[in-house]
Amino acid sequence: QRSHAKAVNFGIIYGISAFSLAQDIGVFQSEAKAYMDSYFAKYHGVRDYMKRIVEQAKADGYVTTLFGRRRDLPELRSSNFNLRSFGERVALNMPIQGTAADVMKLAMVRVHDRLRREVPEAKLLLQVHDELIVECPEAIAEQAARLLTEEMEGVMQLSVPLVAEAHWGKNWLEAKG
Repeated sequence: QRSHAKAVNFGIIYGISAFSLAQDIGVFQSEAKAYMDSYFAKYHGVRDYMKRIVEQAKADGYVTTLFGRRRDLPELRSSNFNLRSFGERVALNMPIQGTAADVMKLAMVRVHDRLRREVPEAKLLLQVHDELIVECPEAIAEQAARLLTEEMEGVMQLSVPLVAEAHWGKNWLEAKG
């Protein structure tokens, strides 16, 4: 159920069709459409946002992240339906995914700088989606985790809080468990 819920939530936000959703979650197209209709009935602001962002993208020819990074969308003016539809999906996806990427990049810089100043034994190793992997001696793991949480949650102010969790272990699998 969790994987279906994620597929519905993320698929809808990024402009998935009932046909594609049905294929993704293994249901009939009519059932996928019912999921989507139910979602939009409950979260009507999402449909309004989606309509508004695509209309603005068509008018401007581009979309931007909250940080102002811009993605031009010449596809929106194409006479080819499939290319135009792709442009609409990008118009929906880029402001959200692009802003998330911008937030992670900024968090990485802030975490790296603060670790270097305050916990030089800790090293930022890797980013995986919305996770940062830090290597440090076990004795300072709690301090490094606290720093990570503070920087990731405070990287920017939104109308909703950014929530971060930090876990540690001898390897990534242990830390995730």
